[in-house]
Amino acid sequence: MSKSKTRRPSRRTFATLLTGITASAPLLDGAAVPQEEAPPKKKEPPADLPPFGKTIDFRPQPIEMKVDPFPLSAVRLRPSPWKDAQTANYGYLKRLDPDRLLHTFRINAGVPSTAVPLDGWEKPDCELRGHFIGHYLSACALMYASTGDSDLKRRAASIVSGLAACQAKLTGGYLSAFPTEYFDRLNNLQKVWAPFYTIHKVMAGLLDVHEYCHNAQALQVLEGMAQWADTWTATLSEEHMQAVLNNEFGGMSEVLYNLASVTGKDHYVVVGDRFTKKRFFNPLALRRDELRGLHVNTHIPQVIGAARRYELSGDVRFHDVADFFWWEVTTARTYATGGTSNNEGWLVEPRRLGAELRKGVNTTECCCAYNMLKLTRHLYRWSADPRYFDYYERTMLNHRLAAINRQTGATQYYLSLAPAAWKTFNTEEASFWCCTGTGVEEFSKLADSIYFHDGTSLFVNLFIPSELEWQEKGVRIAQETRFPESGKTTIVFDPAKPTHMPVHIRIPFWVGVGASVKVNGHTVEVTPSPASYFTLARTWEKGDRVEIDLPMNLRIEAMPDEPGTQAFLYGPLLLAGKLGKADLDQPAVIGPEGPELAKHPLVVPPLHTNNRPLSDWLQPISGELLTFETKAQDQTITFVPLHRLFDERYAVYWQVS
Repeated sequence: MSKSKTRRPSRRTFATLLTGITASAPLLDGAAVPQEEAPPKKKEPPADLPPFGKTIDFRPQPIEMKVDPFPLSAVRLRPSPWKDAQTANYGYLKRLDPDRLLHTFRINAGVPSTAVPLDGWEKPDCELRGHFIGHYLSACALMYASTGDSDLKRRAASIVSGLAACQAKLTGGYLSAFPTEYFDRLNNLQKVWAPFYTIHKVMAGLLDVHEYCHNAQALQVLEGMAQWADTWTATLSEEHMQAVLNNEFGGMSEVLYNLASVTGKDHYVVVGDRFTKKRFFNPLALRRDELRGLHVNTHIPQVIGAARRYELSGDVRFHDVADFFWWEVTTARTYATGGTSNNEGWLVEPRRLGAELRKGVNTTECCCAYNMLKLTRHLYRWSADPRYFDYYERTMLNHRLAAINRQTGATQYYLSLAPAAWKTFNTEEASFWCCTGTGVEEFSKLADSIYFHDGTSLFVNLFIPSELEWQEKGVRIAQETRFPESGKTTIVFDPAKPTHMPVHIRIPFWVGVGASVKVNGHTVEVTPSPASYFTLARTWEKGDRVEIDLPMNLRIEAMPDEPGTQAFLYGPLLLAGKLGKADLDQPAVIGPEGPELAKHPLVVPPLHTNNRPLSDWLQPISGELLTFETKAQDQTITFVPLHRLFDERYAVYWQVS
């Protein structure tokens, strides 16, 4: 195995490296991931250097965050594609029936239910049944905080009450839609589909309802579940628990650490530490990429748990796990969308994305993007380094916004990057994939990372039409922008009284020549530097306006291992070449987890540049917004941003000669 680089790049190169950078149950941790060849034998850490030994000491010593997000209740979205996505997701949440979501929980607990069972992964005989109700609780709580819609708060409270009634019929705090026999199989290391994964979703949903809806019953039910998990794991030896962790267990450590923070009960950290998979953490703590062959979304939530553990204790071992993992995935295992994974796994060595792309159609599982954004948010708060938001913006624009049907609220399982792929979406009541769950969460909290603060200063990280009310400072702020249709954004201040406040505005890495900032119509005589913050420290008065102009240019991002395999971007936007609607009928786009490309093959033409600059042969179409077409090619191809393309086949990676 080739050793991964451990030295961080310069500020200017950090972001530019972010380039090229199933109908049945998906692959789970420990399942065989298709591989090109047997991976090299791993070197074990020296005996005197194991970052994680048989015990992990917890000493509560929370780190000091450099910045904090504003609460969701302080930020409101204005009309935009983001608002459209939120509205579509809201409609989907309102169309789901809480009694149908509760049905399998009631059946398992012996509580009468006359509801019509759901299908897909919530079908009464699916081993993962019950996971979606946790996502739904989180989504209702987050959407309530984002919009103030009291009906969603009532829905969440009703479901919590229903879950409490089920828990009361069971023993020891256990609560699930399936019997404890699944955990007996897990204990015996027999085949079972991820029972702790499902338990985690319910626990996380309950915690969100407690946090955002101030629901005391949710915390009571959650603590019962945590106590049951404590009892179950406490009986296992260290070696046996590590074997149990070969089965996917979601974010069990994260939710237990969060519960410890909310309740002040440090014992929940001890329970959370039992979910530390040491054979995964140790190489990361030693800054080694041994990710090949792993199921991707099994492991990202574990790293989020490591990040949370570091925040509670300052234990640098957990910091190093999260820091190196994020760095390695975003620079060596990430496509131009910001997404990662193929067939749910990391199939090849780092920086061989061209080779990985050829291995399957089902690239960039949406759960992975959701969890990488969560992880990014943690790391950003430790340092307030704006370069984290270069990745965040890339992924939100080109993966997350591209993966929701903004008419219906349906979301994708995979955002396929295979040439001639198309987008496929969940059904209303017969899918309930893992990515359906993270989808309803993602699009309920779109305002959570636009603005941050350090108590005195404001940080503007995303260019999304929105309003912020900073109650502690008596300041209202509105952001007016058509971004990403335009690189211009305006921030308007409305303080209750003149207020001195530094404002840090992120200048993205992709900004072209000519970036500028104006305050009340006057140009600031300092050139903004890409991949940094531009800071304005002044006393703000009512009506003050800051105008930012961030020029966009066409650019190429090539695969690190195949320079001739190229994607094209305009500013932050990944462009997709339109390939028509051949063989695309309704069954092809609704219901399947990924596009069945083998059944509908299509030849994608190569592109010929003759060593000309990109802007010579890919040019904007006059009068059409963010639309480009090729010149002097065998076939004229029209390109549009991937997040705007639906119901049509496309390619984002092209063979260029």
